[in-house]
Amino acid sequence: MTTDQLKELLIRARHEIGKVIIGQQAVIDLALITTITRSHALIEGVPGVAKTLLVRTLGRVFGGDTNRIQFTPDLMPADITGTNVFNMKDNSFTLIRGPIFTSFLLADEINRAPAKTQSALLQAMQERTVTIDRETHTLPSGFTVFATQNPIEYEGTYPLPEAQKDRFMFKIRMDCPNQEDELALAHRMLGDLSPEHVLESGAVEQVATTEDFLEFGRSLQGITVRDELVSYVVEVVRATRTHGSVMVGAGPRATQCLLLASRARAAMEDRDFVTPDDVKSSSTPVLEHRLILRPEFEIEGLSPQEVVAQILQEIPVPR
Repeated sequence: MTTDQLKELLIRARHEIGKVIIGQQAVIDLALITTITRSHALIEGVPGVAKTLLVRTLGRVFGGDTNRIQFTPDLMPADITGTNVFNMKDNSFTLIRGPIFTSFLLADEINRAPAKTQSALLQAMQERTVTIDRETHTLPSGFTVFATQNPIEYEGTYPLPEAQKDRFMFKIRMDCPNQEDELALAHRMLGDLSPEHVLESGAVEQVATTEDFLEFGRSLQGITVRDELVSYVVEVVRATRTHGSVMVGAGPRATQCLLLASRARAAMEDRDFVTPDDVKSSSTPVLEHRLILRPEFEIEGLSPQEVVAQILQEIPVPR
């Protein structure tokens, strides 16, 4: 697949998603980058900002199956991966596959389940395989996890393990729409053009198949990244480990994600080369969920986003 073909597909995907999701262009772009790079994303936003609807729409646009798991404190790992059930008629065990066997998995309110259950996703997110009763099963090639969490309600929730957060390429912040977009949504709701109705009516067209994901990946290999920019990416990530307010910085996987996201952003902008702006615009969603701040700085109100912004200001940008 050439860069021009990739650009055309992304333009069509943006258009189709825009039929359902009003505004939120930055969020849509991050979700598209997550999808075409076969990565995973953590979506954070208050209820009602269309987190679930965005994932369902992506599944329709890219022609993949979509499953949803509502995470609760009593959810067990087998409820996600599946289990072998004994069939008395055949005197044998039959595999009952869990909802993880899909192309797009929506892990809704993932922080409401304990770490034991959350960890059931680790192997799937990293290797796209699932082990059930010592037998390994392969997931679809385009397997992508979009996990959501509510940023304002922490009662009855569990913090995500650091190993799991590191497997999310992005942390996507989904805010409430601006006044113009919310007004457009209000007018839609007066007729039969509500976002849910548009999605269910079949108005959203498929622009690619799950088999195209590998082609997308190969297309990104043609995006040039200068040695100076590679060094810049490494410096940015390594600076998170030595920053005075950070207790634990980003690991090597963050470097890989930042390079991959920068390449994908360049492709979305119809360029065959990465610029410093691609790295800068990708740094916050790639790094912020990977940083653990020192308690005294958290008490003062410092946020990971502000730390990333400080680092980007301090490191010289390559010419």
